[in-house]
Amino acid sequence: MQYRFRNLLSPLFICCLLLLILNDFFFKELFHNMITGKLSDFCGLFIFPIFWSAIFHRSKPLVYILTGLLFVYWKSEYSSGLIEMVNTVFNIHRTVDLSDLIALPVLLLAWLYTKDSPKLLIDRSMFSRLSAMFVGLVAFFSFCATSQERYVQFFDQPQFVLLSGSATLDSNSNYGLELYKKDSLLVVKVNELGISKPVINDDFNKNKSVEELDKNVLELISGNLSLVPSGTVTALSISTPEGTDSLRFNGGRLDGRFSRTKNGKIILEGFYKMGLEDATWTSRDSTNNHVVVQTFVNGERTSIKQFDGKKLISSKGINTRLDTIRIKYIHAGILVLCVVGIIVMLVRNFRSTAPHQLKVKTIWKWLFCFVSPLFVWLIYFGIQLLLMDYNSYIFAMLASIIFIAIATFPIMVIVVFLIKLRKEIDVLFYCLLLGLLCSIWTTYGTILQLSA
Repeated sequence: MQYRFRNLLSPLFICCLLLLILNDFFFKELFHNMITGKLSDFCGLFIFPIFWSAIFHRSKPLVYILTGLLFVYWKSEYSSGLIEMVNTVFNIHRTVDLSDLIALPVLLLAWLYTKDSPKLLIDRSMFSRLSAMFVGLVAFFSFCATSQERYVQFFDQPQFVLLSGSATLDSNSNYGLELYKKDSLLVVKVNELGISKPVINDDFNKNKSVEELDKNVLELISGNLSLVPSGTVTALSISTPEGTDSLRFNGGRLDGRFSRTKNGKIILEGFYKMGLEDATWTSRDSTNNHVVVQTFVNGERTSIKQFDGKKLISSKGINTRLDTIRIKYIHAGILVLCVVGIIVMLVRNFRSTAPHQLKVKTIWKWLFCFVSPLFVWLIYFGIQLLLMDYNSYIFAMLASIIFIAIATFPIMVIVVFLIKLRKEIDVLFYCLLLGLLCSIWTTYGTILQLSA
């Protein structure tokens, strides 16, 4: 292996790479605080120049200089135009936060670290070259995954906030907002809102995104605006493309009866409790024949009924966040029972055949160790589909493949060369066991995030 690729297998590079991926796919969702926000910047600025200087080894100083300049540009408002252009092809997102620039000194640390010529974790062999290629691919993946897509919260029921003052509509900064001027007040219709990645897209998550909706909207709009004091009751009507909406506000939040009229007929009506849907919401088509009745408790839907005239044509219950957590615990319990059953069968096979073992050539053992992560991931993928807990986001899928490959390969080496296979069926049992353990880990992580 050439010297320039040795840094990709150095201990600190691998630790920062793993920490970057874990932070982007797990820690940010679980904790979502200032530390997780800055951690990706520190780890990314350490591994990014090391990775590219390994490829362009003759231009190492230029790589570090460009890394610093591009990081400053990326974190500034000046990159917004470029990001909007790129978003027509790829969906990326970044947050303008100049405080992230405190991570820039990490570039000096990365320079000094590579200057000391760190040693390989493993010897010079074909395996070490393949390992460097694998780590390089994971590093490139981590750079792409850091700028993950913008998540948008849409609202099934209308969401409005009331502000005091005036403002002009800026289509670039007020994306997803509609402004309606009423004397000294400004009514803002919120069609969508950029949010952090949700664990699941449910009403509980929607409730969290609107907890301080008036304050969040105030930050998005430029103008001479202020919040309406809580306790100030305001009733008004506005004309929107969907119809004439009758609104009642307590402070800046919807509170009380809401109705939407079109062509002299009420097509939507319901109640709000400080911005959250409450009680019964009824929507009708223009002929009043098709009626949908939704029941809400503290902003979470519990049931949906559809009527054709007065005839009930469908009815279904909706799981609240507490219901979802309870179901996840049941899933985890079932998975644990399956793991126990497979361990019992493996132990029985081990005892019934001892001291004999399955005769397999060494090359086939290594091939099994390399290929088994793919089978484990397929089993994991099938279980997640069965539990309706699979994330279709491409970076999340690739991350699961990488994590399973990293975790499964050394375990399979231990199983094949130390514990040793006893029967042919053990190959399937071990793949099932690891797939189930990965599913338990994912389910446990989901329960933690849902309960946070």
